[in-house]
Amino acid sequence: MQTNRLLSNLRRSDQRRLLAACDEVELCIGDLLWEPQKRIRHVYFPLDGFISQLVPVESRANLELALVGNEGMLGTPLILGVSASTLQALVQGSGAALRMSAASFRRELEQLPALRKQLNRYVFVLQGQLAMTAACISFHSLDLRLARWLLMTHDRANFDSFHLTHKFLAQMLGVRRVGITNAAGLLQKRKILSYSRGEITILNRAGLEKASCSCYQASKDLYERVLG
Repeated sequence: MQTNRLLSNLRRSDQRRLLAACDEVELCIGDLLWEPQKRIRHVYFPLDGFISQLVPVESRANLELALVGNEGMLGTPLILGVSASTLQALVQGSGAALRMSAASFRRELEQLPALRKQLNRYVFVLQGQLAMTAACISFHSLDLRLARWLLMTHDRANFDSFHLTHKFLAQMLGVRRVGITNAAGLLQKRKILSYSRGEITILNRAGLEKASCSCYQASKDLYERVLG
């Protein structure tokens, strides 16, 4: 049975109370859950789907800042007392999630101190990971960044194969498609992955970890250190 790691760390009575306030929904690739500057109506705790958080760039494209799977939740502005987000939330991987109304979420934050503490720690981790992402974009080459992004996706997809076009990858990483072609080609030559007609298969997970920048492991270490 799939669970959400943030909720599974709470005591059983708090978990039962939160589950009673949630609906289990199916996330489908391409579903738009949030739009920038629009009121947040629901928060999501993914079970086996995953969600990209994107920042719009001059109304022409979006750059991915964070990827949320069952290790996290979509709804951090509400934790901070803000009712809207500056980001777009787009489902990247189909799967189940627990959905709670914004009003119910605010109420549970007030009445469950353990939930507030856990989610405050999650916000801290997310801030650290966003800082790493900003540094990664500035200082690491595209092939290292692509390897890191594929590892993050692989962690949340629970499958070795997934469908990702050059256009989509270029948008997520904020580069031109030719850059993705070249970077993916390097990984293919090393027999780390296969890529054909948008279908990516991870052939060598250990090799992909070696091909990634240090940001991938640093981000995981931060999560484990703070949230366990």
